[in-house]
Amino acid sequence: MSSDQRLEQKRQILQKQYDLVAEKLNRLRLDYAIVTDVLIRFEREKQIEQTEGELKELEQQLYYLEQSVSSERLYHALLKLGYRKQTREFRKFIEVHSTAAFLIHGSPDYGQRWLLNRLVVQHIPSIITGKIVRIYLSRISRRSDINALWRELGDRVDLGRQSTIPEIADRVYQLWQTQNVLLIFYDVNCLPEAFIHELIRHFWLPLATKVNKATLQTSQFKLLMFLVDYDGCAGSWNVPFAEDQNSWKLPEITEFSEAELTNWLEHEEDTLPTKLISQIDQTIQIILKNSDNGIPEPTFGEICRLSDCNWYEQEEKWLRL
Repeated sequence: MSSDQRLEQKRQILQKQYDLVAEKLNRLRLDYAIVTDVLIRFEREKQIEQTEGELKELEQQLYYLEQSVSSERLYHALLKLGYRKQTREFRKFIEVHSTAAFLIHGSPDYGQRWLLNRLVVQHIPSIITGKIVRIYLSRISRRSDINALWRELGDRVDLGRQSTIPEIADRVYQLWQTQNVLLIFYDVNCLPEAFIHELIRHFWLPLATKVNKATLQTSQFKLLMFLVDYDGCAGSWNVPFAEDQNSWKLPEITEFSEAELTNWLEHEEDTLPTKLISQIDQTIQIILKNSDNGIPEPTFGEICRLSDCNWYEQEEKWLRL
C-alpha cells in the first residue's frame, strides 16, 4: 500500500469517527432541549461541552490529514513533471549496471536535488535502506588541499581521518558486500576540476573495477555515486565520464517548456487541484511568468502556491536525500 493510500485510509477512518461524534452531539442537544430536570440539564451541558471538544479536535485532525493527502497527491504528480532526458538516460544505464556514478548538473535553482531524489525514489528505492554517505563539498571548498576531501570521506565511512584513498575505497567495498551503498557528493561546483578528476580516477574507478569483478561471481548489492553540481560549471569539465567506466554525465537540466507543462497538467488532471486544471492555458502562463520562464524550482514553487501548498515547507518533507 502506497503512502497516499495509507493516508486516504486513515482519513476515511477519521471521517467515520467525526460523523459518529457529530451524531452524538446532535442527540445530546435534542435531549437537552426537551429535558426539564435541573440536574439532568446540567449533566447534558457538561456532556455537550465535552463532545464539542472531541468534535473540534477531530475536525482539526481531519483538516491536517486532508492537507497531507492533498500534499502527497501533489508530490506524486510533480514527480512526473519534466526531467525526461535525465530519467531516460538514468534508467537505461541503471538497468545494465549495478555499479554506477552519475553527474547531475545545471544552473542554480534547476532542481538538482529534486532530480536526485526523483531518480532514486522512483527507480531504485531499495537503495535508501542501505548505507548512505553524504558529503557536502561546500564545507571543504575553502581548503585548497584535496586531503580535506579524503578526511571527510574517511570520517563518513567510520575510518580515521588519516586514512589513505585505497583504505577508504576498501572500506566502501566492505560495506557494499553486505548492503546497498549510496555515495552523494553535493556541491561539486565548489571544488576545482582537478579535485573531481582525482576523485574519479583514484577513488571511484578502482572501487568500481573491484566491485564489478566481484559481481561477476555472484549477485550483489548496488553501489551508486552521485556528483551534484548546483552551478552548471561541471558540465564543461573534462571529467572522465564514460559508460565503460561505470560513470555517466546525465544531460544538463533545462527549463520546463510550455509543451511539457501542458502535457503534465492534462495528464494529471484527475490528481491536481481543480484550480490548476480548470483553465490550463491561463495556469501555464501564470506559472511561466512567475518562474522566469520555466526554471524548475520556481516552477515547483508556483505550482505549490496555486495548490495552496508551501514549496519551501514541503521540500524538506519530500526530499529524503
